[in-house]
Amino acid sequence: MIETEPGLLRRRIDQSRALGVVLAGGLARRMGGGDKPLREIGGRTILARVIARLEPQCECLAINANGDPQRFASFGLPVIADSVKDFPGPLAGILAALDWAAANGQNAAWILSAPGDCPFLPRDLVARLSQALVAENAEIAVAASEGRSHPVIGLWSVASRDVLRRALVVEGLRKVDQWTARHRLATVAWPAQPLDPFFNANTVDDLAEAERLAALDDRA
Repeated sequence: MIETEPGLLRRRIDQSRALGVVLAGGLARRMGGGDKPLREIGGRTILARVIARLEPQCECLAINANGDPQRFASFGLPVIADSVKDFPGPLAGILAALDWAAANGQNAAWILSAPGDCPFLPRDLVARLSQALVAENAEIAVAASEGRSHPVIGLWSVASRDVLRRALVVEGLRKVDQWTARHRLATVAWPAQPLDPFFNANTVDDLAEAERLAALDDRA
């Protein structure tokens, strides 16, 4: 565990908005490969929708992705690659974001992570997760909906990066919920109506549903 005094935690969160990272390093096997966030729904890429939701809530944003970073150049954001090899999953992206925040975040204490295939993220995501961290003196705060936790969508302490690196490299840890189980965890639930803000597009069928939901969301 990473010990954090409640008063210090509150000051660190209140000093500035979180730094944000969009996790776009998935292999999209269920869509036949390629970059899921670059698929379009409602005339806009999923990634553009994610960025539009997160930018007002974050001090700055970066994209976590592997391979040629130029495919994301039009978004004008830093692109950070995993530092752990062989695509070990979202924890590697979170680690890369923590290292990026430590190097470039002006002493930032927290980063927000969100997957690049969730186009309807709530506009109060950072605010509510931050409030839960303080209220529960937690080390990690994650989102939930319909009774299900979404551990990739959360606030993470930059101070945890060396411990996380060891868990990934030495222990071979891969599952996000196994990592969160080691820490004081706050879980914040959002309503799933009229649409689940954490809907993610994993399959071709999901893209069709996302088109329908985008029409609802754009009219809201």
